[in-house]
Amino acid sequence: MAEIVFVLFVSFTVLFISGAYSSATFTLINNCEQTVWPGILSNAGVAPLSTTGFALQKGESRAINAPPSWGGRFWGRTHCSRDTTGKFTCVTGDCGSGRPECAGGSAAPPATLAEFTLDGHDGMDFYDVSLVDGYNLPMLVAPRGGSGGNCTTTGCMADLIGGCPVALKLTSSGGQSVGCKSACEAFGEPHYCCSGAYQTPDTCKPSAYSEVFKNACPRAYSYAYDDKSSTFTCTGADYDITFCPPPDTRQKLSSIIGGNPGDGIPSVMDSTMVYEGASGSSIRSQAIYVAISIFVAMWLFNPTPI
Repeated sequence: MAEIVFVLFVSFTVLFISGAYSSATFTLINNCEQTVWPGILSNAGVAPLSTTGFALQKGESRAINAPPSWGGRFWGRTHCSRDTTGKFTCVTGDCGSGRPECAGGSAAPPATLAEFTLDGHDGMDFYDVSLVDGYNLPMLVAPRGGSGGNCTTTGCMADLIGGCPVALKLTSSGGQSVGCKSACEAFGEPHYCCSGAYQTPDTCKPSAYSEVFKNACPRAYSYAYDDKSSTFTCTGADYDITFCPPPDTRQKLSSIIGGNPGDGIPSVMDSTMVYEGASGSSIRSQAIYVAISIFVAMWLFNPTPI
């Protein structure tokens, strides 16, 4: 009996540490000067979360629990309103549902995306911030309590609307610049879209337009095959997703990684990029793992009959 209990205990311990049964809590934070309506879309074949869209007022946050092995994307919709018939639409990121809940609809470009796959290869979470579909809001993704060599903050904190090339600018009906399109969305040409004869990493290369995004936000996806510098992994983490990260955070991160303090556009990004809110939870998680390992070792060398 003792041997069976031991085997079961070790098995569940390994699964716990590897993240095979790891769920995650996503906390969406609105630090923008305007209301943001987050949209959420689960990957094909994955059940939707408890909500697929809602209003997030300035300064508000909302936590959403995701089950193990969930995958999908988050984005922010802006300049949203209802018409005289009650139909809900947004100037950027609209998901076509006609209401705050996206209910399976995806973001109309341009939209900054935060993409996740929980419990992927080797039990790791894979995540990124993507500008492949263009840009509408600055966004920061910060893991909390996770572990792993590439478990770090990513995002795009720069104001790409102000520096958007004229050919890519999206303007509202009132003439306000509200987004920056991708070259694929703006021109539809295969070499910009990585389609047709350009649908492999060898044939689809960065363009002058995607380099504008990459130079401003080195850790974000700038085109379809920008994996090497833009995909991150964690085990056992929760995640904060901040729209319009606060200026003090931007300045602090810039000084850490060699950017110009106050400009919000880091010049170089590497694995030293950190988010202060992550450290305490990470230490607690590591302490739990160490305690479990010690317990297993003690059981192995001095088992107690049951």
